[in-house]
Amino acid sequence: QKENKLQEIKTIEKELSNIENTIESVKASFISGADIAEIDVLPSKDGVFYLFHDGVELKLFGEKFDIRDLHSEEIDKLKYFNSLRHIKGQSPTRLEDVLNSLQGDELINIDRSWFYWEELLPYLDKFDKAKHILLKSKVDRKLLELLNNHKVKYMYFPIIYSMEELDIVQEYPGINLIGAEMIAFTEDGELFKKESVKEVRSRGLDVIINSEKLDDETDLFGDIHDDNAIINGFDVWDLALEKGVNIIQTDWPWILDGYRKNL
Repeated sequence: QKENKLQEIKTIEKELSNIENTIESVKASFISGADIAEIDVLPSKDGVFYLFHDGVELKLFGEKFDIRDLHSEEIDKLKYFNSLRHIKGQSPTRLEDVLNSLQGDELINIDRSWFYWEELLPYLDKFDKAKHILLKSKVDRKLLELLNNHKVKYMYFPIIYSMEELDIVQEYPGINLIGAEMIAFTEDGELFKKESVKEVRSRGLDVIINSEKLDDETDLFGDIHDDNAIINGFDVWDLALEKGVNIIQTDWPWILDGYRKNL
């Protein structure tokens, strides 16, 4: 079994070549010990949903255009550049392929998709994968109304910048609220305080923080981020756990998983 797992990892690594939002990257996340794989979703001009984050077309295809202006048959013919700027034999992944691949206790968080929920939610219903799907969005009453009134109750967590925003979400009893992603740009921010985390947990909700380091100026949860953890030691992640955080989003799932197993 161990040899089979190692071979699977090598195969995924060979196919992946550092390209995000692909079915290979989703599989690699789970193999690396992640409980949840985050993806971005958008529609083609003819309404087919793909894993893609708008705005990175130049980086991934070497051309500047908006992928949403293309029909699905055109998108299927696109080929990705890998991190070495070599063309790989990979094309954008259709959302249906990822949904059909999910099994066991695998979870995907469909992140940047809320612009298309009016079409996306009924589309998701066709796959009967509610136990595998987590949705998230900014706190917006129009979006909350859509979730509240939708028949299939997908697991949901909002991106919140204040406790007031969580209170707004909890005004909608028809939402399957499972947690909140708490954003605190600085250590003196409201949501960085242990009391705030404790309050969210006391409501029976998970607390998610984003440990990714976006750039030199943007920290999403104070100084608790991947770069700090890897350079200065995993005590950084200890600080998150001490506050009561129980879900950490990272660009380094295999490192965080190893740390978690050694706790």
